[in-house]
Amino acid sequence: MTPRFAARMDRVQPNAIGELLALGADPGIISFGGGYPDPTLFPAAALEAVFSEVIRAPGGLSMQYAPSDGLPRLKEQVAALMTADGTPCGADDVLILQGSQQGLDFAAKMMVDPGDVIVTEDPTFLGARIAFDPCEPAYAAIPMDAEGMRMDVLAEVLARTPRAKMIYTVPEFQNPTGVTLSLARRKRLIEMANAHDLVVLEDTPYRQIRFEGDHLPTLKSLDTQGRVIHLGSFSKVLVPGLRVGWAVASPALLHKMKLLKLAADTQTSTLNMAAASLFLDRHDLSAHIDLLRAAYRRKKDVMLDAIRRHFPQDVAVTDPEGGLFTWASFPEGFDATAFMRDVALPKARVAYVPGGSFFPVTERPNHARFNYSAQSEARIEAGIAALGAALKAQM
Repeated sequence: MTPRFAARMDRVQPNAIGELLALGADPGIISFGGGYPDPTLFPAAALEAVFSEVIRAPGGLSMQYAPSDGLPRLKEQVAALMTADGTPCGADDVLILQGSQQGLDFAAKMMVDPGDVIVTEDPTFLGARIAFDPCEPAYAAIPMDAEGMRMDVLAEVLARTPRAKMIYTVPEFQNPTGVTLSLARRKRLIEMANAHDLVVLEDTPYRQIRFEGDHLPTLKSLDTQGRVIHLGSFSKVLVPGLRVGWAVASPALLHKMKLLKLAADTQTSTLNMAAASLFLDRHDLSAHIDLLRAAYRRKKDVMLDAIRRHFPQDVAVTDPEGGLFTWASFPEGFDATAFMRDVALPKARVAYVPGGSFFPVTERPNHARFNYSAQSEARIEAGIAALGAALKAQM
């Protein structure tokens, strides 16, 4: 047969994320590619006990269907975590998701018609583009500096973009750059969203992994008109394999997202939701996050120190206050994709994410994203040394 695909499938193409997930599984490659947490820090014993207990729950409740918007107890716990973080909300304000990635998909389906404009950071999270593209949007990309998305450029873009529907941002330790949006710019972003009647999609998978600097309020906590959709996740602070995330939004927005949730998958896994909930009841998530913060801060320092010692001096990298990534900027004319394909992988046996695909409008090939959380400190040092030697030989 000759499938007659919908036009939207033209925007659904192979991408670097899928290729890098495969690379990360090759033990012969030191991969700084995917956004992997450190598997040695997974609370495996605690989760084994939790899963055993929920499976044996009377009546098989954890293996039965559950409400489409999530287990009531887990929604209460998420609301409590959000409230403790300075974003007061109740269980009715929470929708449990199949990872926060599902929230990106729902937000685009809910808000974007073909040709509508999504405003993003430049560069932006590649996974968000993968979620948004089937809805056939146009993109307006706002450059960043050390304080995040530039509000002066955002103001100019919104003034000339009547079809703008949504602003998408990763305000803490942004993927891919590691940059954090400053408090003044958070407030200004909300002001402009109010003025132009835009939905703000706030993606916060790394928010709790802060090493240093001031703890800043969520955009949702600054929202006075119910236009911010806040996405959170247990993937980076517990284990990604649970695929449990959440959205917090106003009733009007959350109602539509619940309908999309029912259509997409009926519900998130009851077993996984029950395990996450019981883990929160039985164990100290904050203490576990403190362990992650300490480990990832050490790894970030090891990577940045190695880069300073081994990379050419004209390669600049960001120094994030938290999260999982640093962003490398190479001299103009350097092609990070070609270098990885021709040199880094076959000769240095090192992988990273070439940066060009993170730019939604005009690709800039002289950038790359490096993850420091997944590898051991020894493999970080070895991988950066090997890559640095290859870079110096090439450049």
